[in-house]
Amino acid sequence: MSHQTGIEAGDDLKEIFASARNGDQYRVLKVVIDDERLVLGTTRTASKKWDQEYDSSVLPLLEDDVPCYILYRLDSTNNQGYEWILLAWSPDKSSVRHKMLYAATRATLKKEFGGGHIKDEIFANTKDEVNLNGYKKHLTSLAAPLPLTAAEEELRKIRLNEVQTDISVDTKQQTLQGVAFPIHQDAVAALERFREKQFNYVQLQVDFEKEVIRVCSTEPTEIKDLPMRIPKDAARYHFFLYKHSHEGDYLESTVFIYSMPGYTCGIRERMLYSSCKNPLVDMVESSLNIEIEKKLEIDNGDELTADFLYEEVHPKQHAHKQAFPKPKGPAGKRGGRRITRPPGPGEEDD
Repeated sequence: MSHQTGIEAGDDLKEIFASARNGDQYRVLKVVIDDERLVLGTTRTASKKWDQEYDSSVLPLLEDDVPCYILYRLDSTNNQGYEWILLAWSPDKSSVRHKMLYAATRATLKKEFGGGHIKDEIFANTKDEVNLNGYKKHLTSLAAPLPLTAAEEELRKIRLNEVQTDISVDTKQQTLQGVAFPIHQDAVAALERFREKQFNYVQLQVDFEKEVIRVCSTEPTEIKDLPMRIPKDAARYHFFLYKHSHEGDYLESTVFIYSMPGYTCGIRERMLYSSCKNPLVDMVESSLNIEIEKKLEIDNGDELTADFLYEEVHPKQHAHKQAFPKPKGPAGKRGGRRITRPPGPGEEDD
């Protein structure tokens, strides 16, 4: 969530950010929080290859008891310009208040700088984690394959058995990597407009031939229109801006809906959509900074009523369980209470 602490970048820092994004004069930017604002601490210019001056540029800027952010420019580029590393330095000796403040403001810094320029993020509290060797270990861990679930293993077998014949210039699309299938740039652009509330609905589909996730609808949508947006014969991902009132407050909540109409879809489609869902959601939340209030999975659009959405976004608190009294035994069946001890001296047995 951006601006969680109310701290924003000052105008001077915004100008430096713009200059850094659009040129190659800066190698390092150190950013600190001062007087409840993000301000520039210091800069370093580039004179060698990025890995030849990494340690000498970064490590002297790190204080043992004060957190900071370090933006370090790589020599590689993407379609937005040079790629950068965001280092969030939070040493163990710093105060808990400072640690929490910097942690809560990191998303704001990323948004102010431009998340599309940041290739990697590293959170570190020791210099061994943030030096060049630590960064390379970080890259190695990211590249290591994760254990496959049963569904992912089956998907891998399906893809190995397929013969890809549609290979042409058209298949080389601009994409944002990081999901099981990459997200096409038109889908990224639609989600960015959704984030800025220019769209209130975005529907995405998996393009099986090109193996990318594309946008297929951004039609303005109200709650009453939602059921009509859910295909009855194909899976889809939906992002909906749910506008409503709760306890007297007007709210706008992002709801993610994964619709899968049961077994009318083939096994390959079900597995691909299932495999891509979580990586897609992670990318939308972390890279595009879209906070998803509720994630739903449905098989029928008729479920999406106003009451259903409200109860999903604002679930009722569990009512206190009523303590039921122990039921009495059946009347007149057992007779009076019996004395089981033997009679004492001077007592007569009835």
